[in-house]
Amino acid sequence: MVGLGGLARLAPARLMRFIWFLASRYLRYRLTQSLISLLGVAVGIMVLTTALSLTNGFVRGLLEATLKAVPHLYLQSLNPEESPPPPSHPQVVGQAPVLLTKALLTRRAEAGRSAGADFATLIGLGEGGEAVYPELNLSQLKPGGIVLGSALARSLGAYPGDRLFLVSINQKRIELQVVGSFQTGNYLLDAGFAFTTLQDARELMEAPNALSGYQLRLRDPEQAPQVGLALAGNQYFPQTWQASNRTLIEQLALQKRVIGIVVFLIVVVAALGMASVLVLMVIEKTPDIALLRVMGARASQVAGVFALQGLVLGGLGIILGNLLGFALSSYLTWRPVEIPGELYFLTRLPVEVRPSDFLWVSLMSLLVVLLASLLPLWRALRIKPGEVLR
Repeated sequence: MVGLGGLARLAPARLMRFIWFLASRYLRYRLTQSLISLLGVAVGIMVLTTALSLTNGFVRGLLEATLKAVPHLYLQSLNPEESPPPPSHPQVVGQAPVLLTKALLTRRAEAGRSAGADFATLIGLGEGGEAVYPELNLSQLKPGGIVLGSALARSLGAYPGDRLFLVSINQKRIELQVVGSFQTGNYLLDAGFAFTTLQDARELMEAPNALSGYQLRLRDPEQAPQVGLALAGNQYFPQTWQASNRTLIEQLALQKRVIGIVVFLIVVVAALGMASVLVLMVIEKTPDIALLRVMGARASQVAGVFALQGLVLGGLGIILGNLLGFALSSYLTWRPVEIPGELYFLTRLPVEVRPSDFLWVSLMSLLVVLLASLLPLWRALRIKPGEVLR
């Protein structure tokens, strides 16, 4: 038995065992409340990590859908009448000359179908276009034909074999036949883009030698800025897919930050709930604390008992939350959530688990738990054994 003043003379190892003994005993004393606090932290982390994984998947899916109909690099010609091909580069896997313009697309009324009309960005592709857009199946594109985005085709009420009239900004009109359609999953692209041959685009613009520049597909899309600078020279102005979609990328990044902050508040609330349970325990165990102080325990040692409880509950909650988050994310990868394709860019919500997200969530949650553990510690430090014993 430890006598008066004996706690102060305990070896550090024995003192730590004694603190751990008290902490574990108090946790078992209020086992139900302890488990609820632990689960609160775990559920908060599970929701946060799953939300981040879903957001990662949504962002990745949207960017992949966008890159189906957006070149990785566009070299805009500074002289449309003289645009020699850019030099070769090991990153380039597809290259095609293009002429870009806006046009009004119209379809005549037929029996049982009303007329259709809509504006579109017309991409006149030269040789090599299939390599720049390998996922759009442009093999059917020939002179006199046009490939429409799926949403644009629905707007026009146009089907393969229909004839469309294209009217340019200078009132030139040509007639083309619909030979197919494409769907990227990005509604803005599917509703606003159409492909023709470079020959037909030049005829529409009444510019037989005009060229907007060259569109390129790269092995690694992330290398677009470096490749653009290497190929631009004095004849082209490089436009990367990141620059063309900067607003979209920034919005997606902001969305992830907002979701992370909002959902992280669940972890904060759970940590505060855990702290409130520990503070109540400190109040309930005030006589015991006073006796420990009289037996020679320092205030910091007694307070450490309750701080250790917070760390144990928080640490186990963080570990359990990460396991639950990974399990739920894995399940949603196996059974993805269906979403309306008409309202969103994707028909299924993909999931992308990133270890970095789990790491920073764990670190931030641990920081919150540490701060929450200061509340019972501060309460325990304020107890004056003399007043309690009187």
